Amino acid sequence: MVGFIIFLLIVGVIGYFYLSGDSKEVKQYCKGRTDEQKSVVRYFMNDGCLQKQMKDAEYDALVSDFISKQDVKKKALAKIGLDESELKEIDPVTFEGWKFGKDVTFAKPDDHRLWRSSAYQVSWLFFSSTQVYLYQYTKHFDKDDKKERTEEYFYKDITNFSTVSETVETPFWDKKKKKEVLSNVDTNEFALVVPGDKFFCAMKQNDETERAIQAMKAKLREKKTA
Repeated sequence: MVGFIIFLLIVGVIGYFYLSGDSKEVKQYCKGRTDEQKSVVRYFMNDGCLQKQMKDAEYDALVSDFISKQDVKKKALAKIGLDESELKEIDPVTFEGWKFGKDVTFAKPDDHRLWRSSAYQVSWLFFSSTQVYLYQYTKHFDKDDKKERTEEYFYKDITNFSTVSETVETPFWDKKKKKEVLSNVDTNEFALVVPGDKFFCAMKQNDETERAIQAMKAKLREKKTA
């Protein structure tokens, strides 16, 4: 009887930590975070407890829902300070996608080797008769950080519009080593090139973005030869 009671106590203690406890590493990352941000941290670290983890589709939905509520296009026009009717040289172009690199806290691949990160970026480009206006919004979902950036360029100063495919070192939580390591992630970005500098935008490469880039290149060639 005593042995059975001891057995129950052991099972109870194990069950308590098994079901409710975060590892010390997760607790460290979760300090000062909101409940939603803690869920994102656990999604990427997936370590230390059996608290319900978000699935890939749930994380995608969280990000998509947040971005849709931001109305980034409206933010962009407000920052640029022009009416959309003044920016009709060609249709506005938008790029969006996961942001990778050393300034991102987390990234991880799914079962199909599709990488996600804790940061998502949306960029809008608008075209007047003389200039290109660019607004970029980057949101980190594991913390409160967000970044907005606005730029404008005269067509005559733009060297090229291009896509850049490269391998970027990005932090990845190694569950075995219990620490972050840098992992190589293949990325696609749009680049607006000016002398001595490039402005990069995270993007999902598909037929739509390719058509948009070709239209931008055609417009740039037209402006350069006018």
